[in-house]
Amino acid sequence: MTREEKSKVIKDLTAQLAETSIIYLADISGLDAGTTSNLRRACFKANVKLAVVKNTLLAKAMEATDKDFGELPSTLKGNTSIMIAETGNAPAKVIKEFRKKNDKPLLKGAFVDEAIYVGDDYLETLSNIKSKEEVIGDIIGLLQSPAKNVVSALKSSGGKLAGILKTLSEKED
Repeated sequence: MTREEKSKVIKDLTAQLAETSIIYLADISGLDAGTTSNLRRACFKANVKLAVVKNTLLAKAMEATDKDFGELPSTLKGNTSIMIAETGNAPAKVIKEFRKKNDKPLLKGAFVDEAIYVGDDYLETLSNIKSKEEVIGDIIGLLQSPAKNVVSALKSSGGKLAGILKTLSEKED
């Protein structure tokens, strides 16, 4: 690889790292071609970009961004693949599901919304992180709950003001 090619790869990686707030580093070494293909397919279905990267080039790209990757550069040893997604738990779920039949990929580390996780021990934690959509759904559900109480009170009381107040006061208790 020429110096110009390396420079272009670093520039491309830097742009990818700057654009996303969800980056996973994994070790997929030892997977045969068929298994690797299955992993790539699983990543594609989960909207996760998977690419094998050179550790030195990724380290230089990390340095070139304005993000603080903490201890993540120290995990850049051996085979490294980068997983980039829009949903914080998507790569973790892919890895977890894939490891039901294989012993790899291993999680080296993750950068999720400025939080840094180093080591495979965090796989369960990362897979349980709620996505923004899930959090918004929970909030909407909580906000709709009082409105549903009022509607049910109106229906059960026959529309009389005294009945509505009685039903709502019982629900508060």
